[in-house]
Amino acid sequence: MDVIADIKKSVAHSSLARLEFLAFTLGDQEYGIDIQKVLEIRSYETVTRIASAPIFVKGIINLRGVIVPIVDMRIKFDLGTPVYDEFTVVVVLNINNHVIGIVVDRVSDVIRLTEENIKAAPDVGSGQNNDYVIGLGSLDQRMLILVDIDKLMSGPDMGLIDTLAD
Repeated sequence: MDVIADIKKSVAHSSLARLEFLAFTLGDQEYGIDIQKVLEIRSYETVTRIASAPIFVKGIINLRGVIVPIVDMRIKFDLGTPVYDEFTVVVVLNINNHVIGIVVDRVSDVIRLTEENIKAAPDVGSGQNNDYVIGLGSLDQRMLILVDIDKLMSGPDMGLIDTLAD
């Protein structure tokens, strides 16, 4: 498996010299998603809860006339009870022409990675579906788990997007 080819495929229209990821934290771990998927970053606000939604779907917000489902990534990744404070943000994403928000603990910066900075994700054998992890990015003393946000949000357990257009 060629991790760079997989990342290039998941990071649409990027050249290898320009793989840019929005870095965010959940607990003590840092993650990265394709910056081209990000529409905006907003402070966390109260959401309208939807009956029978999965526990990680906090609810919906009305964003300038668009109803946006909000997914709490700490709950989705089973990282403990989320704490909402002044650093908690919603990253609004465009996933296959669907607007979705993800709640994260903090957003730090945009990281540019090159081929040398990206390694294949190790097989941890947890029995969980981690197909959305496309690699590990390292820069100086930082290690980011690189997430294919399209694949994660389009997964069958999400119930938000039926299928991805190829």
